[in-house]
Amino acid sequence: MAAGTLLEAGLARVLFYPTLLYTLFRGKVQGPAHRDWYHRIDRTVLLGALPLRSMTRQLVEVENVRGVITMNEKYETRFLCHSATEWRKLGIEQLRLSTIDMTGVPTLANLRRGVQFALKYQSLGQSVYVHCKAGRSRSATMVAAYLIQVYNCSPEEAVEAITKIRSHIYIRPGQLEVLKEFHKEIAAEAAKNVTYHMSKK
Repeated sequence: MAAGTLLEAGLARVLFYPTLLYTLFRGKVQGPAHRDWYHRIDRTVLLGALPLRSMTRQLVEVENVRGVITMNEKYETRFLCHSATEWRKLGIEQLRLSTIDMTGVPTLANLRRGVQFALKYQSLGQSVYVHCKAGRSRSATMVAAYLIQVYNCSPEEAVEAITKIRSHIYIRPGQLEVLKEFHKEIAAEAAKNVTYHMSKK
């Protein structure tokens, strides 16, 4: 791991609990400062903060969640959330796509994996909970990739659509760049399919 990445990872660890407490505070406080813990983006995807153990019944029974995409590193979920084994016992499949907090950018490969995971549950008529620590950046990037693929929109349109539902998301410049790369891949694949079908006529 490069020195810069190590420093970023170390800083993320140091700031994890202070920033989590801030997220918890914003979730509990009433009035203009309040932030909902999660939001439903469409029939399949919910975007939110850490799926705390106390939320399990709500997510499973009310929201029909059968898949969880975890963008956190393992230390972030160790004490507060279910492990993959515990999720499995509840009938939930977890996909962990570890990304460093605060400065991390999901890889293209992980965006692809996350979108395919969500599409599997879309085909089953079930829901997927996509989260990081606060449901603002890493997980919002993943959800934007899902929207790009499913609704054929641009990265900017995807981010705008999420912002209208969950106004406090924050997509960093590096995250927007990877979404643009993902969009190019999707567009190239679509063009290739059109060419293929045209050649078959």
